[in-house]
Amino acid sequence: MIRSIQTLLVPIPTIREHKLACTVMREQLMVLVHIQTNDGYEGWGEATTIGGLSYAEESPHSIKTNIDTYFTPLLIKERPTSTAQAMHLLNKNINGNRFAKCAIETALLDIEGKRLGVPISELLGGRVRDQLEVAWTLASGNTDTDIIEAKQVIEAKRHRIFKLKIGSRSIAKDVEHVIAIKQALPDCRITVDLNQAWTELDAMKGIKLLQDGGVDLIEQPISMRNPAGLKRLKQHFDVAIMADEIVQDPQNAFYLAANHCADVFAVKINQAGGLKNACLIGQMAHLAGIELYGGTMLEGPIGTAASAHVFSTYPSINFDTELFGPLLLTDDILTKPLDYNNFGLTVPTGPGLGIEVNADKVYDYAERNLSRASANKNNLKINMNA
Repeated sequence: MIRSIQTLLVPIPTIREHKLACTVMREQLMVLVHIQTNDGYEGWGEATTIGGLSYAEESPHSIKTNIDTYFTPLLIKERPTSTAQAMHLLNKNINGNRFAKCAIETALLDIEGKRLGVPISELLGGRVRDQLEVAWTLASGNTDTDIIEAKQVIEAKRHRIFKLKIGSRSIAKDVEHVIAIKQALPDCRITVDLNQAWTELDAMKGIKLLQDGGVDLIEQPISMRNPAGLKRLKQHFDVAIMADEIVQDPQNAFYLAANHCADVFAVKINQAGGLKNACLIGQMAHLAGIELYGGTMLEGPIGTAASAHVFSTYPSINFDTELFGPLLLTDDILTKPLDYNNFGLTVPTGPGLGIEVNADKVYDYAERNLSRASANKNNLKINMNA
């Protein structure tokens, strides 16, 4: 049974600015959940978002507050004895909060796997692959810088698939940027991600130019509130159209699959509301003939390992993954980093998540974040009283 649940905000700077249509990231504030049981096991989960509330309806601070205020008292009081019971309890009593639920489920599956001596992938139906190819996102915003960065990671055999974040500039400038990179990397697959930045009319113009320029995949070009528009784009263009932000829980994914709104689904464990939900979305997509792409919320190594376990179980994942989150951070919170080699990520094979978290480092970062928050609060009081 659960003895304690700690929710920690862990800030780690990124190696460079990461520019999206909706925000610019210079730091990733990870939300980590540390669960300990009465029989001596511990598990870790992660509920990281992209850019706080600029991307999704949950932010690191709201996730921590809701877990501490609602999730933890409920789980401690009701004392569920399995992951399934715990998630049923949470889903029955707490609406939404998909990111927070994902972190709890991940930590509980980590414990369950350790107790049984098997990787999480085996609890999810069993893996069919041990290696996942990983795309790298070029998001400096500067064409020459992005080309140099891409050639460096190709030379190091780290990545040969690239995603470009666009949508914050004019269509002409964005297309010029993308085509220049595609021409510099003719043998590499290129995806562009709009993060919903274009209107449907903009998308009709922009996608035509990108398709003619040899781009391989267009990710969420228009608002997630316009599934019919996404379907129209899918029917109009030959280049594959991928749904991302619009793919949320299994019920939502079922509607999208039944209506053939996209060629590809980007699946993210946090966005799906947990690992088992992400598996269910993958199964529905497979049955509907929709291709799969292993997405990321730019999680650190805990969420990345959890995602890898899920994606290793997919019957097919023809558009590969973008599980590069830990490589974007300036520090690692594992005692042994995840194994990135030969353009991909090796799925951990140990019990549970198959990783060992450096708890001392995690709690040190969390303490630093508390000190920073306290200092900011004091400065605000001083400014208000001035």
